[in-house]
Amino acid sequence: MQKKVTKSIKPIEKQSDVVLMGAGIMSATLGVILKELNPNITIQVFERLDEAGTESSDAWNNAGTGHAAFCELNYTPQKADGSVDIAKAIKIAEQYEVSREFWSYLVEKKLISDPSSFITQVPHMSLVWGNTNVEFLRTRYKAMHTNPMFKGMTWSENREEMAQWAPIVMKGRSDKDPLAATRMEIGTDVNFGTLARGMFRHLSKQPGVKIHYNVEALDLDPDGKGGWNVKVKNLLNDQKDKSNTKFVFIGAGGATLHLLKRAEIEERNGYGGFPVGGLWLKCHNKNLIQDHRAKVYGKASVGAPPMSVPHIDTRVIDGKKELLFGPFAAFSTKFLKNGSLMDLPKSIKLDNAIPMIFAGLKNMPLTKYLIEQLRLSPEDRLVSLQEYVPSARLEDWELKEAGQRVQVIKKDKEQGGVLEFGTEVVVSADGTVAALLGASPGASTAAAIMMGMLSKCFKKEFKTDAWQSKLKEMSPSFGVALSKDEKLLQRSREHTASVLHLK
Repeated sequence: MQKKVTKSIKPIEKQSDVVLMGAGIMSATLGVILKELNPNITIQVFERLDEAGTESSDAWNNAGTGHAAFCELNYTPQKADGSVDIAKAIKIAEQYEVSREFWSYLVEKKLISDPSSFITQVPHMSLVWGNTNVEFLRTRYKAMHTNPMFKGMTWSENREEMAQWAPIVMKGRSDKDPLAATRMEIGTDVNFGTLARGMFRHLSKQPGVKIHYNVEALDLDPDGKGGWNVKVKNLLNDQKDKSNTKFVFIGAGGATLHLLKRAEIEERNGYGGFPVGGLWLKCHNKNLIQDHRAKVYGKASVGAPPMSVPHIDTRVIDGKKELLFGPFAAFSTKFLKNGSLMDLPKSIKLDNAIPMIFAGLKNMPLTKYLIEQLRLSPEDRLVSLQEYVPSARLEDWELKEAGQRVQVIKKDKEQGGVLEFGTEVVVSADGTVAALLGASPGASTAAAIMMGMLSKCFKKEFKTDAWQSKLKEMSPSFGVALSKDEKLLQRSREHTASVLHLK
């Protein structure tokens, strides 16, 4: 286990170039990138908890790790004509390679230590049953395996082969239903909590960087000079303070929406959020944990949000191999696991009330799904688990709370309001405020998202040869469509696999 940060009270700097709200993987990534691009930049980080990466980035709270679109079926929707659209999967896979390159840079430059502390090779599988689903997966495979991003994807309807890939998934399974699976050997599991903490440990040693734990960001107001006055509260002594900055990044997970609403920028209007919680079934049978080494994803239930796509999942958390199934959806009005029950009611404002109403009316299947999930008994959850692990016994599993996710609701001219399943960056017109909303694929694409955000928030510096050269050093494929450059993709994967101790 990581040693927790000692509770202490540090003086707030009255002025800094950058303020990062929240100490999760997004803020960590942005902070390191900015410090590498400009070693003289001054940064302050405000985190309401007493340690970095313990809310949405934490391994137990994160609904999916190592998203590379290899196995997540919700990234490849089926069209009305029966074809499968893989455009989103290609984009996510390309973004994930940017992350791998950035993490390799961190390791090579010794900014973080042993890569095995946060990344492990774990094959990614998709598993379906029933004629309709098998045909869907077959169509998906045909569309994907010829694309360079998914080279090496294996298809199988052979039960013996699938039993070698995932023994506990096949043991005791009926022979009646048609069954099919795809597999990507180069899949990974990533502990984003450990990774975030590693990056913040590095940042804490850099000149001009101050990280404040147990300090909550409350508000931000324009200072009349193109910058922002950030108001904060020390939760150890209830003392309020403020700091002036040129740029604010709001990467506070579920709390981002509240802080964005307090920023006096036009771009905040119309945004709302709908919280969805999660529950895991955590295995404590050592034999089952040892026998399984894969992330096996299936198809989501009708109305289920993307984060609730069922999977039987090998994780490596704090050096220990774990086995999880889920997540099961749960409902709470909290926007954070450590949040308030008033988060949802307080988020409803005049500018987003109509979009939230329309989005709610158009997503009744989601409401029905959540109600059904809330009614599940332990025996009901066991039935769901046995679809993936037929021999599962209730006594081998325990229920564990996962994290909260806030799905983005935004206004729409045609539909009034829509529920967005993804990650969205909101940037003010002058680039001095940026906020990250949404969930999946989130953490896995952090490097690409943060690097892309720089072009809007640091427009002048972004165009300079110095910044462009450094960005290419941190991620050679940034800005390149790897799906159309197989040689660069191959070089990138070989290099990152070597540095990150992967196959």
